[in-house]
Amino acid sequence: DDLGLLFAPGDMFLVLGIHVVFIYINLAMLFTLWSKPSFRHTARYILFAHMLFNDTIHLAITLALYMLGNLYLFVVRVACASMVLLSSCTFTNAPLNLAVMSLERYTAICFPLRHSELATPGRTQLAVGLVWALGVINVLIDVCALFLTEPSFFLSPALCTLEQLQTAGWQQEKGVVLNTLLFVTVTAVLVYTYVAIMLEARSASSSEPGSARRAMHTVLLHALQLGLSIMSFLYVVLESLLAKLPPAVYTQMRFINFMMVLILPCLSPLIYGLRDDAVRPLFLHYLTCRTRKVKAAVMVQKKTWHFSSCSFEPNN
Repeated sequence: DDLGLLFAPGDMFLVLGIHVVFIYINLAMLFTLWSKPSFRHTARYILFAHMLFNDTIHLAITLALYMLGNLYLFVVRVACASMVLLSSCTFTNAPLNLAVMSLERYTAICFPLRHSELATPGRTQLAVGLVWALGVINVLIDVCALFLTEPSFFLSPALCTLEQLQTAGWQQEKGVVLNTLLFVTVTAVLVYTYVAIMLEARSASSSEPGSARRAMHTVLLHALQLGLSIMSFLYVVLESLLAKLPPAVYTQMRFINFMMVLILPCLSPLIYGLRDDAVRPLFLHYLTCRTRKVKAAVMVQKKTWHFSSCSFEPNN
């Protein structure tokens, strides 16, 4: 059974390196979005920044839990509960945030005249708060149930896993029901917005071919994000199936499952940022610690920005 918790040292360094790289990329993109007021007051970029913030926290907590498990370090369950609660919340937030982003794009494409009225910064921040409220429900129920029935449980040390907080059978069943409901709801929202945007793109193709192409690209990007998000829901299912394999095979397959299902979805924010003409030049500038010279047209303020190794200035 211990083999199921331990990976080879080389695998550990690989996971550590990948986490650090993605965390650095997310932080660079977050700094990019924070550097311009126009990004901070636009619904699309507020949601994108939240995606980056959420994924960064999830990567950091996942890395901490991964290292604790593989080094076989015991932690007090109250600290474990806090980490698992945050990890589960950010895990659930990702598809919810994707649904909100799709609704924002649906409004922008299908109701362009009302988009500025509907997608205000205040309403966008309210939607982000609702995402966190929904994301925390599942594990918060487990933590509260344990605290009310067995408060001393949180004072004992143990290996930190979600299963440590699910001591009753109904808790696991509750998790399956809530995750299934979440998955079905988010999928329904995404399918509806994808179809609506597709129909709008086709109806506008004759008069505005440029807008139609951009709408189609948005649909394709969100479809990719949906596929990556769906993979995250498969982790627990695949983990339970792999547990039936011999320990040596289970160790290797569990590592592949971890890499493919939990790490691959982190590509979504990177793809989203690199595709955006307004974000990309600034992001590449900050990603390379301001050593990359970039000349690009930033469409947010319709100015041309010239970057050097030390600063950047707009041409009026």
